[in-house]
Formats: sequence, C-alpha cells, structure tokens
Amino acid sequence: MTEGKTTEFKREYVEDIKYTAVAFANTDGGKIYIGINDDGSVQGVNNTDTVMLRITNMIRDTIRPDVTMFTECSVEAIDGKSVVVLTVQRGTARPYYLAGKGIRPEGVYLRQGASSVPASETAILNMIKETSGDCYEDARSLNQRLSFQKTEEYFSRHELPFGESQKRTLGIIGEDGMYTNLGLLLSDECVHTIKLAVFEGSQKTTFRDRRELGGSLLEQLEDAYAYIDQFNRTRAEFVGLDRIDKRDYPPEAVREALLNAITHRDYSFSSSTLISIFDDRIEFVTIGGLVRGLTFDDIMLGVSALRNKKLANVFYRLRLIEAYGTGILRINECYADSEVKPLFEVTNNAFKITLPNRNFAGERKEPVPAAPARSMDKMQRQEAVLHLAQKQGTVTRKDVETLLKVSQSSAILILREMVDKGMLVKDGAGKHLQYRIPEN
Repeated sequence: MTEGKTTEFKREYVEDIKYTAVAFANTDGGKIYIGINDDGSVQGVNNTDTVMLRITNMIRDTIRPDVTMFTECSVEAIDGKSVVVLTVQRGTARPYYLAGKGIRPEGVYLRQGASSVPASETAILNMIKETSGDCYEDARSLNQRLSFQKTEEYFSRHELPFGESQKRTLGIIGEDGMYTNLGLLLSDECVHTIKLAVFEGSQKTTFRDRRELGGSLLEQLEDAYAYIDQFNRTRAEFVGLDRIDKRDYPPEAVREALLNAITHRDYSFSSSTLISIFDDRIEFVTIGGLVRGLTFDDIMLGVSALRNKKLANVFYRLRLIEAYGTGILRINECYADSEVKPLFEVTNNAFKITLPNRNFAGERKEPVPAAPARSMDKMQRQEAVLHLAQKQGTVTRKDVETLLKVSQSSAILILREMVDKGMLVKDGAGKHLQYRIPEN
C-alpha cells in the first residue's frame, strides 16, 4: 500500500486529518488509514473506539456543509493489527470547507497527488457553479458571515416577518442550510456597489461630485434615490396666472430606472452599476444585457424575463415593485407629455436608460425651489432637525419629512448622517423608531 490521490496514511489520530477529509470530499473521495506509517508499515491503533469517536466529532464540528452522510468510519485488521479507516466520498455540495476558515483558499482544500492543497479562487467558483447550476441567486455565497440589519428594518417597516423560515422560503438560505448569493445581495456585507457621479455640463469632463454606495441592495436603493433627488431640481412655469412647478426628472421615472438597474443587473460580474448625472440628462448603466430569448422590441412592449427572480420577489413583497415588466412602460408614460423622450440602449453585456431633463433648454436658468427646505444647505437642515428634537424630545422620520418637505429616502439619509456624527441617537426599532439628542 502506498499513499496517493485517494489514499492517506496517519500513524495516529491528529487534527490535521480534517484537511485531508475536506480535500477528499472536494475531489474524488478517498480513504484515510489511521495506524499506518508513511512508509506503509502497519503500527495499529489500540483505542479504536476513542479514535473513531474523535473522528466523527471532528467531521461533524469542523467541516461545512455537513459531510457526514458521505463519510464512514470503520476498523480493519491489517497484518493482524487494528487500523481505523475513514472513508470519504466525493460530496454533492462542494466546495466543502473548514468552519473556522470559510469558503476561501485557506479553508477549501483539494487533492493533488498524495497532498492536500488549498484550492484557488477559480477552483472554488467552479465547484460552486457545478453544484449550484448557472443561477447566480441560488449559488452558495462565498461569505457565510452575513448580517441583515437593513433588510430586517425594511421587513419590520412593512410588518413582515423575517426569521429563519422566511429566509429559506425567499431563497436567502439554500437547501443545504448555507447562505446563497441572494442572501449576500440583501446582507449588509454585499460586495456589489453603485457608483454615482455628477458632471458639469453635458460631457464627462469635469466632476462636481461623486459617491460610491455599498451595503445591502435595499440600502443602496434608498441612498441612491436620495442622492439623485438632491439634483432633481424644480422649475416654475406660468400658464396665464397659474404657476406650475415641474421637476427636472419625474420622480417615478427615476424610481423605476433605479429599480430596473438593481433588479435586472447581472451580479455574476463584479463591475458597479453606474449612474451619471449631467445638466441635460441622467444615465443608468446596468451590467448584463437582455436575458436570453428576449429582444429589444420585446422589452419595449412590456415583456419581461427576470434574471434575478428571487430578488424581484423580495422587492415585490416589500412593495417596491408592483408588477413585473412594467418599468419601461411607466418611464415612457412619465414623459408622455414631454418633447424629449427617454432613450433605451442595449449591448450584449449592458443596458442603458437615459432620462432627459425636461427643463433643460440650452443654458440653465436658476431653479425655483419646490419648498423652502430645498434652499437649505446640509448644516441648516440638521440644525432644524435638532431644534425640533429639542422641542419635542424626540423626532421620527415622518417629522423630518414634514419639517423639511423632503422625500422619505432623503429624510432617512439626513437622520442617518446625524446619527453617524453623534448628533442624534436611535430609540426603538422598526415602526417605533425615534431619534433624540444624546445626553452629555
């Protein structure tokens, strides 16, 4: 007997056996013989029951996902001596990894010849694809240490439960009990981002401002809308004696374009969603072209084939989207009475929505604020909120919306910045959330 790709010798039980067990489960299976020296000579094991117990405990406690159904521990007599044999089959939920290391090269091992070696990131991703299929949402997340504070707030705000059973039903937790990529997208640790930039004029030559948003997709959605809203100015037109206020961009069109960019993006690519704000337009560029089988004419008619079905289902439950496939139609309806129309462009790997500024006519005129609050700078808004908090004892999001005449998203952004600066502290949670001035 010699060591090889499917055979490993151990003189006695040692903790390092777990590396070989993981490698066998991720490759072609194999047997670990405990009680045999490296040269193949048999030494034997005296306390076989104790060794078998330690092995089964190690398999159960240190390897994820559960691989026990693919392992068997037995005692064989070789050269008249008792040898403990751990048989490991190739598992169906690869990659298997060490619980304390995670799905990373230092936690995932493969068998190469007679050695167990760390797997490369490419090998890990290939194993995930092999066992999870091509659907990004259903594949196991590389990060299994996820938190869901923002998502929990959203579900609480809509009085929806968000426990273990709901996570499984929604697809946040897969059949193997592990977090999926959908869970990653909704978690506070989401690695995908939205990049926003504001430019002078109509060319990408001079930056006025830029921002990169991270965290849960729900948080990114909220923050991106609030950021765009700062630059969506209101202008006045007079028809006879009547003054008519009109925003540069219909808020519903902005909302639909933003939701489209998030729900239809191909998250198997690492590039960020790009939002560019110019004097005459806003551009939303989403990674991932049309879903296979759809044409440009199809989507313009309202036909929809979802790339991220489970993510869309979560947004539907949270009433962020009302129906599938209506976003493009809604955007066009918002510009029905405008001379300028939205532009939709598709390539093999990207989708672009351009919303024209309805109030742009060559040289810009000074905007007319929709409410006094829009003429306030950030410090003035915060001072106004602090004054109200001091007067009432506490303030709520709705109080800020009413006080500053801003949207829900803008109010949340203002309060979050004030909490981050230590100007306010949170009291309660969900629909009972309030803010107060911290005690000295």
